[in-house]
Amino acid sequence: MDKIKGKILWIDDEIDLLRPHIILLNQRGFDVATATNGEDAIEMLKQQHFDLIFLDESMVGISGLETLPILKEIDPTTPIVMVTKNEAESVMEEAIGSKIDDYLTKPVNPTQILMAAKKFLESSRIEEEKFTQNYLMGFNEISRQMLGQVEWKDWVEIYTRLVQWSMELDRMPNSTLTQTLQDQFRNANAEFSKFIERNYINWLDTKYEDANPVLSPHLLDTYLKPLLSQSKTVFVFVVDCLRLDQWLVMQELLASYYSFKTNYYCTILPTATQFARNSIFSGLYPIEIKKHYPQWWNSDTNSEDHKLNAFEKELLEAWIERRRIKLRNRPGYVKIFDTEFGQKIERDIMQYTQNHLNAFVLNAVDMIAHSRSDYAILKEIAPDESAYRSLTRSWFRHSSFFGMLKALSKQKDISIIITTDHGSVRCMRGVKVLGDRDTSTNLRYKFGKNVKAESRYAMQIARPEDYKLPAHGITVNNIIAKEDYYFVYPTDYHHYLNKYRDSFQHGGISMEEMICPVVQLTPR
Repeated sequence: MDKIKGKILWIDDEIDLLRPHIILLNQRGFDVATATNGEDAIEMLKQQHFDLIFLDESMVGISGLETLPILKEIDPTTPIVMVTKNEAESVMEEAIGSKIDDYLTKPVNPTQILMAAKKFLESSRIEEEKFTQNYLMGFNEISRQMLGQVEWKDWVEIYTRLVQWSMELDRMPNSTLTQTLQDQFRNANAEFSKFIERNYINWLDTKYEDANPVLSPHLLDTYLKPLLSQSKTVFVFVVDCLRLDQWLVMQELLASYYSFKTNYYCTILPTATQFARNSIFSGLYPIEIKKHYPQWWNSDTNSEDHKLNAFEKELLEAWIERRRIKLRNRPGYVKIFDTEFGQKIERDIMQYTQNHLNAFVLNAVDMIAHSRSDYAILKEIAPDESAYRSLTRSWFRHSSFFGMLKALSKQKDISIIITTDHGSVRCMRGVKVLGDRDTSTNLRYKFGKNVKAESRYAMQIARPEDYKLPAHGITVNNIIAKEDYYFVYPTDYHHYLNKYRDSFQHGGISMEEMICPVVQLTPR
């Protein structure tokens, strides 16, 4: 006997007239029980669980609307579809207010009933089967694509498809494709690392073209400068360490407030705040910042982020001056490190609409990534990338950032850009690295004297100036990690290998760190 697809309770005082519908449901593998009044249905639900309930609104005795809350109280998880002749809007609103799951108007045909049953009892299976079919087709397309001549725009397409599939799988936690997709991500990152090694230096010395990416120093020229020629107020939000998948869960919550235009840029190497974010605000490569603005460049790569990026406002103002951009007033600049200050800015956000340009830096996502490494409870809450996205959603839903954006959505004469300085990658494979005590401490890149790691794990940088990076004294063989590797010193190797395994890090070469969204939001 075929497996029963679900148990249905149909409550209607004219149930005999619905026998053809019930027979169809039985033929399609559903087990249907019936009741002719609300009292009997309540007793039946007390005795056994049903997967779906069809409920007539108008019945002898207690009505469907009176029965509904009682059924919900007995078993809140069972979806209830109201079936009624009454098309009055008040009845619909009362049913919706009582948390009805769907609403059908009599006379109903068999197709409507079957569709409702499939929607609530088979949608997961149908969605998973369709996803599996589409994914396997896409899997083969990406595999073939990576065998050919892949350009930057192709890598953007590959990465965005992988991210979208990952997010679809979030709704299918028991899917057998999860490991397959993780393996494909790893294979793609291996090829992407080779692509970066072959092409990155060439991008630094050539003007932006379709075949080459927008890099960190090009970001403001490409996406902000055109907006500043308009009279609208412009807000730029740079969310530290924001990955594409994290942005997409935020975008879902913002969809009713804004429309979106999404582009992608490539963050410079190393994908770390000191280099990438200073480069964004200055419109310069790190070696150029140190040359032209030495007073605003901190050469100590082991300093805390707030010291390394202490002059972003000054770098932004210098960029405005070099580009000869005329603003109505001085640009606003705000860096949000903690919740209390963020709430204050949320309360005052409308005051910033008086400025021609406002730049906001938000550190919350970066803090989530680092805290997950330091606190076991956060790793328990977010044990994998799906849960990490869920944690981001929870933070954003209750954040001052979301509050600011909701408030700004009511203003029609503004433009908003949201981007990031770099993403992060989930590091799963540790490798031994050698270096002296002055070597930078970052797990994804090492700058110092005689730093060594195997070339299959790291990109070698013998001459930092070739990468538009300032030299740190006499340096030999500086390295940047590829894929999902992280560097561990031989001393107490296994302790640190285990400590940082399965942590979100940045500074290296991966799609998650380097392919970054830059999104223009327009209030609806």
